[in-house]
Amino acid sequence: MIRFAAIVVFSLFHLATFAVTAGAGEAPSATPYSGDLWTRSTLTGDWGGLRNQLAEKGVTLDLSVTQIGQGVVNGGKSGAWQYGGRGDIILNLDSQKLGLWPGAFLNLEAEGNWASAVNRNTGALMPVNNSQILPLPGENFDLISLNFSQFLSPYFGLTIVNYATVTATSGYINEFAHGKGDTQFMNMALNFNPLMAVTVPYSTLGTGLIVLPTKDPKEAIVTLMVLQANGQPNTSGFGDLDGNKITLAAEGRVRTDFFSLTGHQLFGTTFSNKKATSIDQRLGSIVETRTLDGKKAPGTFTTILTSIFTSPKKALIEASVSSDGWALPTAILTS
Repeated sequence: MIRFAAIVVFSLFHLATFAVTAGAGEAPSATPYSGDLWTRSTLTGDWGGLRNQLAEKGVTLDLSVTQIGQGVVNGGKSGAWQYGGRGDIILNLDSQKLGLWPGAFLNLEAEGNWASAVNRNTGALMPVNNSQILPLPGENFDLISLNFSQFLSPYFGLTIVNYATVTATSGYINEFAHGKGDTQFMNMALNFNPLMAVTVPYSTLGTGLIVLPTKDPKEAIVTLMVLQANGQPNTSGFGDLDGNKITLAAEGRVRTDFFSLTGHQLFGTTFSNKKATSIDQRLGSIVETRTLDGKKAPGTFTTILTSIFTSPKKALIEASVSSDGWALPTAILTS
């Protein structure tokens, strides 16, 4: 269990991105939760109109449950099937719609998982069920996000407190390989770039600024963040703040229309002064002892450049490079 948890922590990543609705070009629907069972956005609908009324006044509450039965059909460490699930609760408040001051947003998210996942049975480095490693492997329920953002103009805002660094509207966003494993691909390898795990935890304290060059976050967004490098989903308060465990993160993302194909260009970088276990060790020793020794390495600087194009034949092209000399080029084609 300890070895598996270490792999999970190593594999999580984030480059701080926030989906900000202020100044967006598209007006939201007046009845976002209405419709019949097959067309409405949520299973439980509009709660007799109450849910739409709350959304109109700046209060949205979304709940989801993902249940998974999964097994290893060939190879791996065990062929036993496992059943488990994850629940998620997200509350968002908009100060202007609440009749208060403009430009303020409060986000709260709590999640937990239960029962067993098949991840430890596969023998693979990357978990095949990404949904059940969040917020932490094993049965737990944690408050992973509680943050406040205040826009001082349509172009600029500040944000502070605690963040979930991978959500439906933040993290490594693209059309078809993104999220927590509950809406698109389940395998972590198609949800996260593992290079970023060296510097950024999944749930952590932080502060930063958000810049919207065109007022519309769907067109362009720039974020600059200072994050706690040792954050954990199951801790709270400010007692763990440490000046020797800080991550600086910056990202710029812009929409593109190359060759009349919708996509985006993203450039991001992180730097952390936190020391971490070095993976530059003799493989034979790791295999024999099944542990990484206590050798420490200084903070890692990581850069990621992505290009995504969407058309009737979708293509994802990604290239990642770190100061350690790692490179992770990938190409995924779907029709």
